Amino acid sequence: MISRFKAPFIVFIFSIFIAFCILIGIKISGVAFNKLGFPSEYSVYYFFLSILGSYVNIPVKSVMPCIHLIDIQRPGHSLTSHETGWNKSIAVNLGGAVIPVLMSIFLSTMVRMVEAVIGILVMTIIVHKISKPVFGSGIAIHVVLPPLLAAALALMISPQDAPLLAYISGTIGCLIGVDLLNLKKLPDLGVPAVSIGGSGTFDAIFLTGIISVLLA
Repeated sequence: MISRFKAPFIVFIFSIFIAFCILIGIKISGVAFNKLGFPSEYSVYYFFLSILGSYVNIPVKSVMPCIHLIDIQRPGHSLTSHETGWNKSIAVNLGGAVIPVLMSIFLSTMVRMVEAVIGILVMTIIVHKISKPVFGSGIAIHVVLPPLLAAALALMISPQDAPLLAYISGTIGCLIGVDLLNLKKLPDLGVPAVSIGGSGTFDAIFLTGIISVLLA
């Protein structure tokens, strides 16, 4: 009798845990949106659009990474070499690229453009330096560092507009520094598809957009 109800009970507990995490995430997003000057209700739409959008990749280009092969012939014969490869698609992730960029464009109208550009440039340089190409995975970066860096940078540039600058510099800086500047490396890292703002980068961008605003 106990084993009969064990599986459903575990599923029930796991579902409660997931629901609790979602509610906490929405609550935190609501606080962040208040600091950005939006009603907290908007955070619900942002939260779910970003999560659901992370599964949507918009193809923009197809590339063919080259692999150099050398045919070894018998003694007395010359070696021949040729290139081969397979098509890989480059896509833009809806939740990790399109939505944050649109949000940043809107928020940039509320701050001084010079300050926003400085924040983006500095964040881009830093995250590009600390990100590392990993064969089979893509570009890796610690998800905790970008939010901390974006918040600290925004507070130094403009304390009164720190939440807005933290979001703009953090999200756009991650997109450019992690994905765009490493775009030429991505097709040769053994990943089946390249998604700008997707995969591991989505976690960094999403958390940066929320946590950096809370810290700023």
